[in-house]
Amino acid sequence: MAVGMALAAVLVLSSCSKQKANTSSAKLLGLVSITVNDPNNQAVIAGAQAEAQVKGWQVSVVDANGSADQANAAIENFVQRKAIAIIDLVFPTTSLRAGLAAAKQAKIPVGTWGGGLGDGVVVTDGDGGPFAEPIVEKMVKDMGGKGAVLALTYHTGQVAREREQILDKYLANYPAIKVQKEEVHIPGYLQDGAQYATAWLASHPAGKEKLAIWGSWDDPTLGAISALKQAHRTDVLTYGENGDPAAIAAVKDNSMTATEWEDGQAEGKALVDSLSDAMTAGASWEPKTINVPGILVDSSTIDQFLKDHPNAIGTTAQSN
Repeated sequence: MAVGMALAAVLVLSSCSKQKANTSSAKLLGLVSITVNDPNNQAVIAGAQAEAQVKGWQVSVVDANGSADQANAAIENFVQRKAIAIIDLVFPTTSLRAGLAAAKQAKIPVGTWGGGLGDGVVVTDGDGGPFAEPIVEKMVKDMGGKGAVLALTYHTGQVAREREQILDKYLANYPAIKVQKEEVHIPGYLQDGAQYATAWLASHPAGKEKLAIWGSWDDPTLGAISALKQAHRTDVLTYGENGDPAAIAAVKDNSMTATEWEDGQAEGKALVDSLSDAMTAGASWEPKTINVPGILVDSSTIDQFLKDHPNAIGTTAQSN
């Protein structure tokens, strides 16, 4: 509760900042999120907001609703509002050329959470490909190297692309694992996950082979789990990534096989600190990738994980 109240207070500050940021004395940090409805996006936003408050910065958050066009427009708007720094959440830099060009021309540093480095980007968070390896390794081991996988992908997000590449790399060594890929959308990832799983289950009856569902992040898998419950199927292994509160709860009740928890608040804080350092360093700054290690959470580790991170379950932030 204390964490939730603290996050709520920070988010109230953020909503007020939209009015204050228009004054010449305000130091505005602009955040462009691929979706503010995703708990991990919320966690990164909350971490960035809290650290920005410490530095005396105002914060404005824009929900781009999965649209790169909206994200570019939001970045260009932050440039017009003379933001001191901008953070992109998830959109790949290759999709943000117009916005990044405007920011670079205005000499506004940009950080990305999972968007990768690019022209004008001074820092990014490395939660893409390498982050996916423990989950994919576990899935292959749990399946015994054979069976069928439903992979729920998302190509608009750089993080999801990189995680899918890791999936492809590992499964290339296991030809006995058959993969069916389906693309989910933002918004709509929960519904897509459920619909794809329902159709896939119809052609994959229980008892014939090892079955698994993998999502490039937790929510599509959680949607698929709802379909598994409706079909009364307990034979399918399920894997997600990010360790959202709902995913941690699903591991706890044994409806999700495993996820990898990502400390989004720590990542948001680290991005703000790096942007501040980049502004101080000026031309001497070298673009960098920061890494906040993840934690694999499954039935064998969930109890200890919750002792170590009691706020990882049921503390979802609300975004402005």
